[in-house]
Formats: sequence, structure tokens, C-alpha cells
Amino acid sequence: MKVDVLSESSGQVKTRSTAKNCKTPFPGYRIVTYDFEYVSIEGERPKPLCLVWHDWESGGTHRIWQDELLRMKKPPFDISEKTICFTYYYGAEGSCHQVLGWEHPTNVVDCFTEFRNRTNGAKVPCGNSLIGAMIFYGLPTMTGEKKSSMRDLILSGGPWSILEKEEILKYCEADVSALNDLVLAMAPDIDLATALYRGAYSVCLSEIEDRGVPIDKKNLDKIRKAWPELLKKLTVEVDREYGCFKGSVFKQSLFAEYLVRNGIDWPRTVTGRLDLADSTFRGKAIQYPELEELRELRSTLSQTRNLKLAVGTDGRNRCMLSPFASKTGRNQPSNAKFIFGPAKWVRFLIKPEVGMALAYVDYSQQEFGIAAALSGDKAMQEAYKSGDPYITFAKQSGAVPDDATPQSHPRERAQFKTCALGTLYGLGSEGMAQNLNQPVETGRQLLRHHRNCYPDFWKWSH
Repeated sequence: MKVDVLSESSGQVKTRSTAKNCKTPFPGYRIVTYDFEYVSIEGERPKPLCLVWHDWESGGTHRIWQDELLRMKKPPFDISEKTICFTYYYGAEGSCHQVLGWEHPTNVVDCFTEFRNRTNGAKVPCGNSLIGAMIFYGLPTMTGEKKSSMRDLILSGGPWSILEKEEILKYCEADVSALNDLVLAMAPDIDLATALYRGAYSVCLSEIEDRGVPIDKKNLDKIRKAWPELLKKLTVEVDREYGCFKGSVFKQSLFAEYLVRNGIDWPRTVTGRLDLADSTFRGKAIQYPELEELRELRSTLSQTRNLKLAVGTDGRNRCMLSPFASKTGRNQPSNAKFIFGPAKWVRFLIKPEVGMALAYVDYSQQEFGIAAALSGDKAMQEAYKSGDPYITFAKQSGAVPDDATPQSHPRERAQFKTCALGTLYGLGSEGMAQNLNQPVETGRQLLRHHRNCYPDFWKWSH
């Protein structure tokens, strides 16, 4: 095959030969593997440095440095429906497409996503990076130290000497060569139709990442400057109702006294201490809404101490949204860097630019609705269509009267919601009881209600 290399004299590309060739594991498609290197500054759009791509049909590997790259109006390889473009974490490549003004490929397979699909729930000894995937499949790879040193060189921002540019190009080419091997190794595990669907989602998400969320940067800067004093005042104001803080420190003993005063049962850890995890607070705040302000305060103090939101000079909040990173396949952006990660009140900083508007939309009871549709369970579909499937589930079980509402029976609704959602993810009676801080028999009873109300769901689930 042929490889483009950087000319020391001109900084442009010229050609040399190399021997490696790949046979496509996906007949009927042309295959391209590619990788960008870029400088990334938190909150800003990336600055592409170079591109390396391999065309499996011609056997050619090509390398382009920044100056030539920035003059291109479209990708130098085919992106039509005839070609599948393979990358490792498309968000990186997609962000470079956005900055360069290039269209995205019609067909994308993100090997990071497919590796997560292959290993989700299993023990992956070396993580989910390209190196981790190579090791998982028994393929040779560069050392972590080498990769780290090259990333440091790239992130230094330059200027780079001719030799350093050549090193960066070689590093990028090595990743493409590794990706070629990985595609061949992963091919038997890839369901192409589903992989292309996931790839299309990654394309959409790269556009979302690039656009970012508009932030009131002026007020953000003011808050950051006054933040320590604001935290003190906020703690004093909210804690008047609870009496659980001494200065800025949350005291478990004072919280225990509050629970006793208000007759609230609270789960404990194996050592006998109160379980103060945020997930526990969230669950109990559903049962006892009066706890929500205390939970928000604790969340603010623990997650928002330095307001590390990643905001660019253009006032846009941008960070990696990390699609398919969670065990359930959801996005998993940084709680510190993403505007929706810290306490909810921080979202007031989201502000449309002049002449623009914002719409904040979300699916309602999405998981329940999907399960009802896929299983074909009519009673479950009826509950979903009611607008509040959790209180309807309680009515279908006979646990509340037919005229019950979320306002009239909040605790029952919370219990049936825990059951309805937990069942979708395999939560058993003991786990359900623990989440609700109830006896195991309560968890068993809730599961019996679910089985009796939705037998078609259970057949489908099994």
C-alpha cells in the first residue's frame, strides 16, 4: 500500500510504500478507518492537527497535516452509503468534522461503542480505551507510557518542529493501523445493522457536543468569584429548617436527631452508620418531599464546590457526553463539567443568546413505555397511556382507590414506581425492599402485584 508522509522541506505530503493490506470482513461495502489528532481545551471546540486514514479497497494509508487539512472543504475519502467508516470513539472524529465544516459519513461504526456492547457487565482488565480493546482481543499495541507522552506533546499546543510533526503523524498512523487489526478481530461480534444504528446516534451526539449549551458566562464568572461566601450563606439559609450542619460540615449525629424528631426511618450501612449516599437521599426524598432541599444542599456542597463547568470563550458549555459509557448504555458525561451534572439550581445559568430561544424536552416514563410496547402487554400499555403509569399500576393492583392521585397517595406511588422501574433492570425483592427501607415481604408483595398485573410482560421478559 502507499502512505503519505510529511516532507521536511515543504510541510506538504508525499508518498512512500509499505506492505500491509486488509481484506474487508463486510462484503458489499468499502471500508475506511481513520483518526484525527487535535488540541483540546476545556469548553472549546477542538483544533484538528492531522488526519490519517486507510482505504481498505486500495490498500492506501494517507496522512495530512493541519495546514492542508484546513483548506479541505470535504473529507478526502468516500463517505457515501457505499462506504462504512470505522473509528474508535466517533465523538472525537465527529467534533473535527464539525470544526472543519465537513459532512459526516453516511455509515459509521464506532468500535468503542461495539467494544462496550461486547464487554458490558464483564470484567475488562485494561479498560475501554483503544489499548484496552487491543489487549482484550490479544492484539499487539503501543505502551500506555508512549501514548501518554504523545498526548502530552499534542496537548502542549505547539509550535512543533518538523521532527515533532512527523512523530505526531506516526503516532496517529499507529492508531489507525491498530484500528485495522481491531476491526478484523471484532468483526464476528458486530451485528452490522445495529452497529450502524448506534453509529448514527454517535454522529448526532457529536453535533450536540459541538453546539454546546449556552451559558450566562457573565453571571457564572461572578458566582465563581463569590462562591466560598455564597456557600456559607446558602448553608445557613437552608439549614434553618433542618439543623444538621455545624458551620459548613454536615453532622451525622444532628441528622439522626432530625430523623427521630420527624419520625423518618433511614437505612444504615453494614457498620451501622446512616447511609448518606446521594442515591439513598434521592429515594428517601421521593418518600419524604420535605427532605429535597436538604438533599439539594448536600449535592451543591459535594459536587459544586468549585463550579468546574467546562465553558468556552463563546459562552457554550461543552464536554464529552460519553455515549454508551454507562452499564445501561446511556451517556455518562462528567457531573462536574456538564451543566446538568451539579445541583439543579445551577441550571439557571442556561441562557439563550439574543434572538434565540431554548426548549427543554424529555420523554415521560420512557423505560416503562418501551417495555410496554416491546412486550405487547395491554395492561402495561394502558398504564402508560394514563399519563402516570405508577399511580395507575397501584390502582390496577388494588393498593389505592380508583380516584387516587399522586398528590393524595405519594408514598404508595413512590413504592410502585420503584417496583415498576426496578423490575425492568432485574431488581429483586430484597433490593427493592432495601431501596424503600421496608421489610423484604414488602418487596415480594410488590413483585407479586407486578406479575399479576403484567403477565405478558413477564413472559416477554423471560
